[in-house]
Amino acid sequence: MKKDTFIKGAMISTLCIVMSKILGIIYVIPFHAIIGPSGRALYGYAYNMYMLFLNFSTVGIPLAISKLVSEYHALGYEDAKKRTYRLAIRITFWMALLSTLVLFFGAPFIAKTILGGVQGGNTQEDITFVLRISSSAILFVTMLSGMRGYLQGHKYITPPSISQVIEQLVRVIVIIVGSFFAMKFFGTKEAVGIAVFGATVGAIAALFYLEKKMKEERKKEEQVEIKEEERKIANKTLVKQLLLYTIPFVVVSIAVSLYNTIDMLSIVRPLVQYGKFSAQDAETILSIISTWGAKLNVIVTSIAAGMVVSVLPNITSDYTKKKMKSVDHKINQTLQITLYFVLPMVVGLSFLAEPVWTIFYGKSSLGPKVFSYSILTALFYSLFLNIHTIMQSVDRHKTANLSIAVGLLTKLCLTVPLIILFSKTNWIPAFYGSITATILAYILPITISLIDLKKQRNISFKDTFQKGSFIFLSTLVMFLLLLLLKTFIPIKGGRIYACLVTVIYTTIGMVAYFFLTTKCKVFEGIFGCNFFQFVQAKWKRGKSK
Repeated sequence: MKKDTFIKGAMISTLCIVMSKILGIIYVIPFHAIIGPSGRALYGYAYNMYMLFLNFSTVGIPLAISKLVSEYHALGYEDAKKRTYRLAIRITFWMALLSTLVLFFGAPFIAKTILGGVQGGNTQEDITFVLRISSSAILFVTMLSGMRGYLQGHKYITPPSISQVIEQLVRVIVIIVGSFFAMKFFGTKEAVGIAVFGATVGAIAALFYLEKKMKEERKKEEQVEIKEEERKIANKTLVKQLLLYTIPFVVVSIAVSLYNTIDMLSIVRPLVQYGKFSAQDAETILSIISTWGAKLNVIVTSIAAGMVVSVLPNITSDYTKKKMKSVDHKINQTLQITLYFVLPMVVGLSFLAEPVWTIFYGKSSLGPKVFSYSILTALFYSLFLNIHTIMQSVDRHKTANLSIAVGLLTKLCLTVPLIILFSKTNWIPAFYGSITATILAYILPITISLIDLKKQRNISFKDTFQKGSFIFLSTLVMFLLLLLLKTFIPIKGGRIYACLVTVIYTTIGMVAYFFLTTKCKVFEGIFGCNFFQFVQAKWKRGKSK
């Protein structure tokens, strides 16, 4: 295995995560058709509750492992690093086992809470069944996350990234093949149950791959001498430090899951009562926001997830060595890369909501309306995730936790009131209330964290604001160009036409955006060369190989 640089690691992890997410989106097309509307809502219930319990079971320890391993590796404390990993794995194992048992035996109560007495959709027994099936994946996925964190802490970005592709590929195969035959011979409940079980099978396959890579790393570690000063670091100290680093990551993981959980527990009833939607339509809106629209959002958020993998060990290593100029540069570079790719993608997907939705899910009266606005949450989530990771890298844990608490309180307090408020208007859909509450719940923590980084770590964001302005203007010009194109090429039509339209609009939008940002020297300022030179260099390197 070879260590990866900051930019290279970010690109590799982003590419693999994007591939993984694309697989996770492509399977949706046949799966969506196989299980039908009630199956989609049922899958949404299982998936979101599974994610909530998974986040609890890992309690942020994989990212804490990456941070601690990076610190000790920078200091040359190899023994402390290995002991930290072993202790972390033991903690996550017991937390995962507890989460599995709670989800399995608490499934009936959770199902009853989700439905809230609403009739006409899935039954309590159906939801209980799929929740219990989903609990089987928690233990395997948790152990897999710990192994990834250990390797990423060494700046080995490629193997953990490849393992994500393996995990997703196996999962997708199980979902499509299993749900198809289950629907043919059994029913919707069983089909969704097999689909949910795909996460377990995928995690086991990825574990086998990473275990082989871990054996290679263990052989290297056996040859390293143990420093005298690290022998004095007791296991209690390591556990304390691990838990201290874990808290901020568990807070953000659970907070994001709770955003979805708040929606799941509070959207259906006010939409029926105040928005005048039927129970089935309200369930459909919920599934779009929390599951099916969110699956399309990952096209965008996978970039942020890829950045995090490289951001944490690299900035942590520089901060440990007190290289503050490098820390400042990498923080700004992280924000600039995120804005550079995410902003135009969000605007483009929002503009093409109807054809994109048609490609993946077919014609829908509600899907494009909900998705065209909900995709905006991907921009703020991407910034939120990277800024929170930066806060952990430079030891601003308390402020990070406080900002997330503010965001969670905002989401909790505003979701239902905004739904009711928007239902009183004739021009804002009631379900926009929940999405607006989520956006505000990301904006507040972002603002608090940026102010703290400037005051406490003397980080200057002047360069990011300057480049961000050019990125915004380039995106605006791209949007106006697409708007003009719409007068000549309509975006409504069937699935094949939607594919053609999406390709045309995406190609024209990308060319215009990259051309403008190259002319403004934004790409060159972020990556060190202009876009065309970057592509030419990669092309020549590929041919030489």
